[in-house]
Amino acid sequence: MFGKKRISDKVDYEKLNELIRFSRNFVKLIFGVSIVALIVLITYIGKEWKLMHIFGDVINILSPFFIGVILAWLLDPIVTYLQKKGVKRGIGVTFVYVLVIAIIVLIGNLFIPTLIDQINEMITAAPQTLKSLSAQLDGIIIDISRTYEIDSAIIKDNLYEIINNLLYSFTVDGPATIVSVVKSIISGGFNVIIGFLIGFYMLLDFDDVRAQLAKIVPKKHREEVAKLSDNLNHLLRSYVYGTLIVMFILFIFQSIGMSIAGMTAPMVFGLFCAVTNIIPYLGPYIGGIPAVIVAFTISPRVGIGVLISVLVCQGLESYLLTPTIMSKTMKLHPVTIIIGLLLFGHFFGILGMLFATPIISCGKVIINFFIEKYELFDEE
Repeated sequence: MFGKKRISDKVDYEKLNELIRFSRNFVKLIFGVSIVALIVLITYIGKEWKLMHIFGDVINILSPFFIGVILAWLLDPIVTYLQKKGVKRGIGVTFVYVLVIAIIVLIGNLFIPTLIDQINEMITAAPQTLKSLSAQLDGIIIDISRTYEIDSAIIKDNLYEIINNLLYSFTVDGPATIVSVVKSIISGGFNVIIGFLIGFYMLLDFDDVRAQLAKIVPKKHREEVAKLSDNLNHLLRSYVYGTLIVMFILFIFQSIGMSIAGMTAPMVFGLFCAVTNIIPYLGPYIGGIPAVIVAFTISPRVGIGVLISVLVCQGLESYLLTPTIMSKTMKLHPVTIIIGLLLFGHFFGILGMLFATPIISCGKVIINFFIEKYELFDEE
């Protein structure tokens, strides 16, 4: 009597697609949070177990070997290029080594004597600079106390204690520090010479070493591991080459700018600005602020000149040098870099901040490799 009620089999594909998109985004979010949590966990364990100290001791003991490996790794593309042009590998390695040593000797003869003289000049002028800083701070504290009716005695006592300690360090501990630095340079120079010799012999057989390492990987995975290795090599080499070029150009420009401004030891502060510039976003402030403070203790004119030099050079680096030379080598979002700097800086200090960006970039390459390999988050 009654006909069967027909159930519609029509599917709402629009809502289904929305659900699928939401699920994929949710899984991506969980995956990203898990990666960050894993990095934080590994970093925390490394700090608690003092793995960085152990790692540092190992690097210190085996530093000649690591210097040789890094040198061979950096120079291999040049030697390989010459080899493809018909130059025998042994001749190519010798030519590249002679060229590198000649460049190092040239730079050393041009800059090191002047740099040493300026360091001595800075140490000699340090007590007078600190006294000038003390006088300026004294005037500022008096003005503040008069304006806001604040008892400045405690603040002055603390500041004078800090300044006196700095004066004592420069006048008494300065010579001992210089001797210690010279000893470290001599010891480090010996390690560098041994590292150069190791790098020379490794570079001669770099292809064989790479082939032997490839044999460790099972045959079915060699091709994809080689692809991952090539991506990591390209990323890190581009980062190292670009960083060195930017550092050198920034060192030259900062030294010239500070010298024109009348800064004491301009090459020392220029070198400091160039080295700290390795740290993304925060580096320019770490390097520039001390130079500006010291410059204002000399005179307002020098302070303004150094401030202009720092701002101009950092603008040149940020908007011209880094985009042109580095391009988008790291391919990281600025927020990711800042979070990485905060994490690595908290656990490992300045050294952690120096290596934060390349480590995170390598982690991103490795994660993308596994995403492509196992077709995670496939949009098809």
